[in-house]
Amino acid sequence: MFTKQFISLSIAVSASLVFAQGSLAQTAPSSALVKEQFVPLLVYRTGPYAPSGTPWANGKQDYLKLVNERDGGVNGVKFTYEECETGYATDRGVECYERLKGKGPTGATAFDPQATGITFALTDKAPLDKVPLITPGYGRSEAADGGVLKWSFPIAGSYWTAADILIQSLGRKAGGLDKLKGKKVTFAYHDSPYGKEPIPVLQERARMHGFDLQLLPVTAPGVEQKATWLQIRQARPDYVVLWGWGVMNSTALKEAQATGYPREKMIGVYWSGTEPDVKDVGAGAKGYSAINMQNLLGGTKATEEILKHVHGKGQGTGPKEEVGSILYNNGMIISMITVEAVRRAQERFGKGKSMTGEQVRWGLENLNLDQKRLDALGFGKLKNPISTSCNDHMGVATARVQTWDGAKWQFVSDPIEADMAILKPMIKAAADKYAAEKKIARRSPEDCQS
Repeated sequence: MFTKQFISLSIAVSASLVFAQGSLAQTAPSSALVKEQFVPLLVYRTGPYAPSGTPWANGKQDYLKLVNERDGGVNGVKFTYEECETGYATDRGVECYERLKGKGPTGATAFDPQATGITFALTDKAPLDKVPLITPGYGRSEAADGGVLKWSFPIAGSYWTAADILIQSLGRKAGGLDKLKGKKVTFAYHDSPYGKEPIPVLQERARMHGFDLQLLPVTAPGVEQKATWLQIRQARPDYVVLWGWGVMNSTALKEAQATGYPREKMIGVYWSGTEPDVKDVGAGAKGYSAINMQNLLGGTKATEEILKHVHGKGQGTGPKEEVGSILYNNGMIISMITVEAVRRAQERFGKGKSMTGEQVRWGLENLNLDQKRLDALGFGKLKNPISTSCNDHMGVATARVQTWDGAKWQFVSDPIEADMAILKPMIKAAADKYAAEKKIARRSPEDCQS
C-alpha cells in the first residue's frame, strides 16, 4: 500500500547519496552531512478518484524534483519524499499520516491530506505532533482563523470562499445578486465532508438574496445519479451548482444531457472544472461553467522549467502531456507553498538546516509571496500574491469563471474575490465553537511571535 518514491539513505565518508524513483545519484563529499527535508505525499492513484488524484499527485512530486535538480534544494537542503496511497479513504489517510509523520531527520515537513475527510480526522492530531496541515482551497473553512487553528492552513481559499464566489457568479449571470430573489438553485453535492462543507455559506446567501436552495446529496463515488437528475428535472431549477469530484462530475454532465437540463445553467466548484471532468463528455458539456482558483489555463514558466529539468532528464512522474493541466498545476502550487514555507523558516531558524514541522508552521504563518516573488518562481501568471499572518491563515481568496466550449476551457470572467464581510463573522463563530468544544484558548499576541 505504501510506495516509496524518494528515499534518502544515511551516508558515511565517501558513501553515495541515492534518490530512488528518479535515478538521480550523486557522490557526497567526504565528511559531508546529509541535509534533507522530508515531505510526506498522501495520494490516491487507485480507485474511482484516480483520474483526478493522479495528475494532482504528479504535480506535487515533479515540483519537488525541480527544486532539487535545478536549485539543489533550498540553501543546500534537498527534499525527500514518500508517497502513501489513501484511495481517498479517511481511515487509510490517517494510517498514512501515522506512518509518515516521524520520517526524516526532523520529522514530516507538513501534510497536504488531499481530502477534506482526512483533513478533519487530522486536525486534532497535528497540534499534538507539531506538524502543519496545508489545505489550499479545501479542508476546514474555519481554519482560516489562525487565532484558534494554529496548525491548519487553507491558504488562498476554502470551500466557504468557493461557495461565496459561486453565488456571486450566479448573481452576475442573473444581472445582479438582487435578481436571484425568487430563483431556484439546486446544490448537487458529493455526500461527504467535502460536499457538506459549503452548505452554511449557501444557506446564508440564500437567506440574504431570497433564492430557494435545494440540497441534493449524491452518494459517493457518484456513478449512479438517475434519481438525482429526476428530481432536478421535476424541480426545474434556474441553476444547478455542482460540487462533485472524480467520476461524479462527468456522470452529472451526462445525466444533464440525457434529461435535457441546459449545461449553460450549471456551474461547478473548482474540483468539478478540470480536464478529466469534461473530456469524455466533449460537446455534450458545452456551455457548462466552473470556477478556477488559477489565473491561467495551461503552462507557465514553472511548467517550462519542469519540462526542461525534470521531464527533459527522464525524471517526470507522469506523462509530460499533463504538465500544465488544471489538476497538475494545483499539485505544483501546493509543493511551491511547502518549499517557500521551508525557505521562509530557514530565514529565521537557520539557512542550510533541515526545518522541523514547528519551524515550517511559522514559515507558513509568515508567507509573503508578492508578485515579484511569484514571477521569480514562475507562478506570476498562475496565482495571485499570497500573504498570511498569525490570525489569517488563508489570505485573499479569488477565482475566475471558466466555460467549456466543447473542446477546451476558456475564462469568461476576471478574478472574483470572496466577500469577507460576510465570511469573516462566520469563520470566527465556527472557530470559537471549535475552541469551546476542544477547550482551547485563542492565541495571545505573545504566542503569535513564536
